[in-house]
Amino acid sequence: MSSRARWAGVLSLLVIVLISYVDRVNVSVLITDEAFTDHFGITGDRVAQGALSTVFLVGYGIAAFFLTPFYETTLGVRRGLFVSVALWSVMTLLSPYALGALTLTVLRALLGAAEGPLFSLKTMYVREHFPPHEAGRPNAVSSMGVSLGTAAGLPLITYLVYHFDWHTSFLALAALNAVIGLPLIALFVRGRGVAGARRSGFGATLKGALSMPRLAPILLIEIATLAYLWGPSAWLPSYLIQERHFSLAAMGAVSSLPFLMSLVSGFLGGLLLDRLPRRLLALPFVVGSAGTAVCVLLVAGADSDGAAATGLILAGAFWGLQGPAIPTLVQHCAPARFVGSAYGVVNGVGNLVSAFMPMLMGVAIAASGGHGFGAGFTLLAGAQLITLVCGAWLLARPVQGPSGAGAQPSTECSDLEHSQAS
Repeated sequence: MSSRARWAGVLSLLVIVLISYVDRVNVSVLITDEAFTDHFGITGDRVAQGALSTVFLVGYGIAAFFLTPFYETTLGVRRGLFVSVALWSVMTLLSPYALGALTLTVLRALLGAAEGPLFSLKTMYVREHFPPHEAGRPNAVSSMGVSLGTAAGLPLITYLVYHFDWHTSFLALAALNAVIGLPLIALFVRGRGVAGARRSGFGATLKGALSMPRLAPILLIEIATLAYLWGPSAWLPSYLIQERHFSLAAMGAVSSLPFLMSLVSGFLGGLLLDRLPRRLLALPFVVGSAGTAVCVLLVAGADSDGAAATGLILAGAFWGLQGPAIPTLVQHCAPARFVGSAYGVVNGVGNLVSAFMPMLMGVAIAASGGHGFGAGFTLLAGAQLITLVCGAWLLARPVQGPSGAGAQPSTECSDLEHSQAS
């Protein structure tokens, strides 16, 4: 495959990830709309509002863990993406017609399950088309959809909800999935597939994924990193409108800026990873988590709107620095045949555990009288301390091997791959 063709696939994955993250922030804006919360009977119920994000992530995490080995052994990247995006469109289209809060909750869980294999399929594509020493940039570029989708999604959904109605946001997202996502997969995403002689069964694939070296610290970092993503995604609009009393226009702008900053820092992090010695691949976790934790604590104790906004923006920059390092480490350590499922385990468990952050923040906010968002942000700083400890551990016990162009997989990881193949 030519360089242009493989990068066309990366850019298509960027757009698909972007659309998926607009999907995910939809509810965080909707819970600020009384017409929506009154319709489903959750007005003033912070725990129930946070649960709408949590059930999505629970479905996502379970599916990423259990469906990814099936996708990797049976469907491959291209067909797996087709199935996923088609299901996203259907679930989003049905959501505004939910008969009550319980039905909406079930649809949110099913939407999460449909999106579960996405990042594993993205990781498989990069591993199939790029050597390990070039993986940092495609990982960073395709992951830019996280920040772009969140940054664009918050003001977009705000516009649709407050200039039309909450039903319109669901219908527009269903159209984005069907009209943009599916054609991009058809035109530009190519998977190499798995040769029949080399194809492993579900159990062997899952076992191979669970055997990945450095699984525990990478998994803990994924949990903490996603906890920071889902917490602000669920509560940032409410915080800016209800505690900081921002206008809708100001809320849309300020809520986007942290994720735009993470977009820039994530790309820089990907460039950095391709230049770092292998022993320092965990450095972005240490620097990024320390900076994020400090900035979030500044937000929690901020007296002025300007200080709060500055802290949020800087926290987004430090947090974004960490993003490309997770799939890059998985691609360096996981056996090539099981890299999608290895990332499925990391991403699935990460989402499953971090899914409770929006609800925990809701409990903390409610315990502080319903408007004590500072308590919720303190939880996010605590999660970043987990990343700091695990990143320091990985620096002290690095993946061994040469670095730079032409670098081969580490001895530890290569030995594991050969043992699995035999």
